[in-house]
Amino acid sequence: MTTSQKHRIDRCDPVWSQVRIEAEATAESEPILASFLHSTILDHDSLESVILHRLSQRLGHHDVSFASLRQALNGAVEGVGEFSEIIRADLAAVFDRDPACNRLIDPLLYFKGFHALETHRLANSLWKTGRRDFAQYLQSMSSSVFTVDIHPAARIGRGIMFDHASGVVIGETAVIGDNSSLLHGVTLGGSGKDSGDRHPKIGSNVMIGAGAKILGNIHVGDCARVAAGSVVLKDVPPQTTVAGVPAKVVGPAGCPEPARTMNQMLGLGDAD
Repeated sequence: MTTSQKHRIDRCDPVWSQVRIEAEATAESEPILASFLHSTILDHDSLESVILHRLSQRLGHHDVSFASLRQALNGAVEGVGEFSEIIRADLAAVFDRDPACNRLIDPLLYFKGFHALETHRLANSLWKTGRRDFAQYLQSMSSSVFTVDIHPAARIGRGIMFDHASGVVIGETAVIGDNSSLLHGVTLGGSGKDSGDRHPKIGSNVMIGAGAKILGNIHVGDCARVAAGSVVLKDVPPQTTVAGVPAKVVGPAGCPEPARTMNQMLGLGDAD
């Protein structure tokens, strides 16, 4: 890459520029990973290409080859409106909220929550365009590889973080608003065998703690907090904290943006 090309990348796409800088530094400091970093990041010309390549690496299976999967995912991107902006918002969300994330390449290369989320975005695109068998195949592989099970029809906003992510389950008619954070073991599920619209609707900037279960066609308002281990069976007002089994309002959310601050402790002011 020439100096003039690098300057153009820096000006037009600072996220991609930073990813390349981090990959180059890691390849130099950890030579055993140099080939991996070149094939996964440095040999590509865009962040979008890197994500599709990495997902194909992780989801590839003898059922569907890497090459075939990569080609299919390329086509799926066309159905994801503003894909470039969304993946950058998701990447920024992890970098901003996860204290274990010190570089942009960490979620890009290693974090299964980020990989499961972007896999879902592609599966959702396929679902909406009628390629439902392939969408369900991606769901199945994502569940197996990442231990995250998201129905392809679920609607998820941008700027989302799945922290640790293991055991996250999100049902078919669930909706998650922008800039929300979910920890491991969260379930957005139904409450019986009813068909139709049966899963939770999560607002924007909501923080859902580890192991929380939100069941049924209920609403969790914007900027709410759901404490770890809670079982939520009825609507949650905006800007409140709920906790318990069954969950009850125990106080205010404690801050304007719970999903960003990621404070999961119930303060003295939250208790009755």
